[in-house]
Amino acid sequence: VLEHIPDDETAMKELYRVLKPGGKAILQIPLENDRDVTFEDDSITDKEERAKIFGQYDHVRVYGMDYFDRLRFIGFDVNAVDYTAHLSTDEVDKYRLAKGELIPVVTKSVV
Repeated sequence: VLEHIPDDETAMKELYRVLKPGGKAILQIPLENDRDVTFEDDSITDKEERAKIFGQYDHVRVYGMDYFDRLRFIGFDVNAVDYTAHLSTDEVDKYRLAKGELIPVVTKSVV
């Protein structure tokens, strides 16, 4: 849901806070693998324009590959996992993954 939240950094910090030390989370979002930097523009308020640019009218950003660094900045240990490389075509369809989709599997370090 991070693509819906205007202040995603605060939301990520809260996810980090509530995850127990040693805990893991899958923080999957719509990610454009060919986009280096996440795109946000609060000035776009028209629903049709938002849908065209962000993929849905209620999204506030399009995440790029810097998403993994954004999670690291919060404190998570991050692994970008391509499960589709190890699953059959039927399994990829069953789990509704996009071929080559990188899934962020994060861990909170034990302190």
